[in-house]
Amino acid sequence: MRSSRLLALLLALQRTGSGTAPALATELEVSVRTIYRDVAALQEAGVPIYTAPGAGGGIRLLEPWRSPVDGLTSDEVRALVVGGGPAADLGLGSVLAVARSKLRSGLPDRVRAELDLVAERFLLDAEAWFHPTPPTPLLDLISQGVWTQARLDVRYQRSRDRVVSRRLDPLGLVLKQSTWYLVARHRHDIRTYRVSRMASVRLRAERFDRPVGFDLERYWADASTSFDASIRHVATVLVLPPSSVRSLLGAVPGELTRTAVDEATTEPDGRMRVRLRVESVDVAFHQLAHVAGLEVASPPELRDQLHRHGQELAARNT
Repeated sequence: MRSSRLLALLLALQRTGSGTAPALATELEVSVRTIYRDVAALQEAGVPIYTAPGAGGGIRLLEPWRSPVDGLTSDEVRALVVGGGPAADLGLGSVLAVARSKLRSGLPDRVRAELDLVAERFLLDAEAWFHPTPPTPLLDLISQGVWTQARLDVRYQRSRDRVVSRRLDPLGLVLKQSTWYLVARHRHDIRTYRVSRMASVRLRAERFDRPVGFDLERYWADASTSFDASIRHVATVLVLPPSSVRSLLGAVPGELTRTAVDEATTEPDGRMRVRLRVESVDVAFHQLAHVAGLEVASPPELRDQLHRHGQELAARNT
């Protein structure tokens, strides 16, 4: 949106003091023409920006003018980056409110009015319907390890009856559909751990060095499909009408499900036969119970569980 772009331009100039229009356009991923329009908007708003022609010219911010945005603390910057709901989970809710107030006070009047208009008319609610966020009482401690590069001693629920101990270098936290994951290095391997499965966490005094060149966003993009595959231990064969494909994709999200749907075969009656791996029979039961017209061809344990569920519903609603 334009308000965030104007702020990004202002912060870029505060960081460097000056810049050419092409360089700023590349950094902000807009056209040179857009940069000049935004400069004019900031000038109209009273920000002392000027342009100078020639080889040593460019777009400059008049010294010693600085925006009050410079007064943000490191915690406030963290809160702004992670945003509303995640910031509250990480114990930064009140810090975020202060940071937003500082940020707003440092903006020109016209940009501030645009932000107010957006806040009046748009709201992001990332939590899924009917799937409350699982409690994560250890998240604050884990996030301290991420911020300070402190090693963690973790007891982790690998399966229903197995808890393992791990010493981890916490590299980053990812919030995926209301569920928190820790990306951490164990010995020499970087792995993904579901925070809600952690039975205990202890923050160690020793610090670690982050892997050179590690990029959390790139790692998550590369690892998501592999991680999804690693927890899908049970093979199923599902038969369903084409009209229920969208419901299936919503119930069991992920690239593996999309691939399974793409590779589905067609039954003589027009239904689709989908070979899909799922996490477990119990998890699949909760995921698939609401997919209309679904028939489970295998495994029989999942088919029986859905059959009993249907009988109970029928008995209670006759």
